Order: sequence, then C-alpha cells, then structure tokens
Amino acid sequence: MTTKQQPLNSGFGATTTAREALGNTRLDGTVAIVTGGYAGIGLETTRALQAAGATVIVPARTPDKARAALAGWERVEQEQLDLIDPASVDAFASRFLASGRPLHLLINNAGVMAGPLRRDARGFESQFATNHLGHFQLTARLWPALKQANGARVVCLSSRGHFFSGVDFEDPFFQQRPYDPWVAYGQSKTANILFAVGLDARGEAHRVRAFAVHPGGILTELVRSMPEEEVRASIENSNKIEPLKTPEQGAATTVWCATSPQLAGKGGVYCENVDIAVMAPTDATVRRGVKDFAVDPKRADRLWTASEAWTGVRFNP
Repeated sequence: MTTKQQPLNSGFGATTTAREALGNTRLDGTVAIVTGGYAGIGLETTRALQAAGATVIVPARTPDKARAALAGWERVEQEQLDLIDPASVDAFASRFLASGRPLHLLINNAGVMAGPLRRDARGFESQFATNHLGHFQLTARLWPALKQANGARVVCLSSRGHFFSGVDFEDPFFQQRPYDPWVAYGQSKTANILFAVGLDARGEAHRVRAFAVHPGGILTELVRSMPEEEVRASIENSNKIEPLKTPEQGAATTVWCATSPQLAGKGGVYCENVDIAVMAPTDATVRRGVKDFAVDPKRADRLWTASEAWTGVRFNP
C-alpha cells in the first residue's frame, strides 16, 4: 500500500507547545469549533486559537463547567452538545448553520476513554458512539459550512491507543464478544483515523482537508473512569515511549494540523509530535507511528458506509 505517511521534518517536536506550533500565524476572521474545548488539551487548543484572533465555538456536554473554564475569554462562544445524543448533535449543528457563518476549522477533540461498558439509546457501545459516531454525524451536519469556508480543515483527535484494535466490522458494539475497555477505546481511535482518511478523500475537491492526531501522553480528565492502579500503569507505560506532555504540548499537533502552511495541499494523514507520523512496522512492539489498518482507504470506505447506516446520516458532497 502506498502511503502519504511521510514526515515533513517540520522543525517541531514532542515538547513543542500550541503557541509555538502556531508561531506568528494570525487567525482573524477564522471561525472554529472545538468539541470539548473547555478542559485538558481542548482548553489549550481553544486558548491558542482565540489568542491568534479566531472566533471559537465550544460546544459542551456540561455548559456550567465550560462557562467557568472560559469566563472572560474573548471571541469564545459556549454551546450545548452531547455527542452521544443524535438529537443534541443535530440541534447544535442547526443552530450553527442558522448563523450563516462559514466554518474554517472543526476540531473533533472531545472523547471518552476506557470506561465500563455503557450503551447509548441505540444500543451502540459508548466509546465508539461518542468518539466516532457523534463526530461523524456532527461533521456531516456541518458539511455545508465547511464547504462555504472555501479552505477548511477538520482535525480528528485519535491516539496511539489505536494500536490496541482495528475496527471489528462484525461486532463493533460488543454484542457477542466480551467487552474490553481498552479494545473498545482502540477501536474508536482507529475509527477516528479512518474517518479522517475517508473525509479527506471526499473533501479535497471542496477544499476541505482532514487530519488525525495523536496528541501524546497527557494526564487529563480522560482517566476519570479508570481505577487508580490502572492510571498509574498507564502513565508508566506511556513514559516508556516518551515522557508525559503538558496539556499545552498536547495541543500543539492539533493546532499545527489546523493552521500550518506546511500542510497546504495535504490531508488524510495521521500526525504526532507536530509532524506527519511514520508507518509503524507490522511487528512493532513500541506504539510509535500509525498502523496500516488505520490508514487503509478500503477500510475507511467500509467504515464510512457503515457509519452512514448506523447514524442514518449521509454526507451530501
């Protein structure tokens, strides 16, 4: 399989911060949406974009928490959105489209990690439903505004956790196989990458480019569902690959993918440490780079078709 996963030697690295990745780029007149943009790396992404002049809409499942985190920030609008609830996704997107504004940057940042088995109202496993299907539906509904921007970027937050699992198309929602929270998380993160691959292939003609991002190992609220001993083990395993990052370092690759002229004319790639990642060897024992099953265009197309069926939402090119 030929690959677009060729590092650019961007000049940045693991310790680069979001503001350093942005450099002197100004974003005045740019409209961005950052899901979960009020905590952890999402908050630092919002901070960097608004500081550079962008108007940032932050849709939140817990608006009170978002208001407290973002109080007094310029050009930041707070909204209501619960990604696991299709009606909430549609309502938020309808409100945004009614504003008539183009959408230059869509940062699909929010997510859940390694929690116990939960299902949404449709019976779908919650990590897949939140991390992938909610963002798939959101992006589809916002598609007219992305095309209107005449040069938009979509950034899908993934993880090196995608190494844990590809997408199991036979039983994605753990209706037959035993539930494993890390396998479920890995599957959802692979889906985030495949979605970026599929979206970029469909969006390029409309000047909508898509990227998937591993932000790095960062201690954020994502670990809230994990037992303390599991958190400690996860930190230890992460440190074996590279030191934990600060949230501002974790937001750097997101901000770079959203704004960097180094990525002009590119898309459909998985990035880490503020550069395009390498392909991981088939027999890789260290989780660096991206697995081939996560950037396979055929799997991306299969996931796209399945996601339209699961959500009942179709993209209109």
